[in-house]
Amino acid sequence: MFVLVAIIQASSGLGIIFLVLLHSGKGGGLSDMFGGGIGAQTAGSTVVEQNLDRITIVTALVFAFTTIALGLMF
Repeated sequence: MFVLVAIIQASSGLGIIFLVLLHSGKGGGLSDMFGGGIGAQTAGSTVVEQNLDRITIVTALVFAFTTIALGLMF
């Protein structure tokens, strides 16, 4: 059980890093390379950015819960 939770935590940690890098900052980010920045200046937040936000939040919650689970296992 410990190994499974540790694998989930490691993969979600790497996923958080990747997803945060995809977010556009003040000057644009890596998401501009994949079409996330198209029309963002005129329309505000695009559907791609909203979905990216949701996926990032879910990944962060998975990371938080696995951190708590690993802490409770010891």
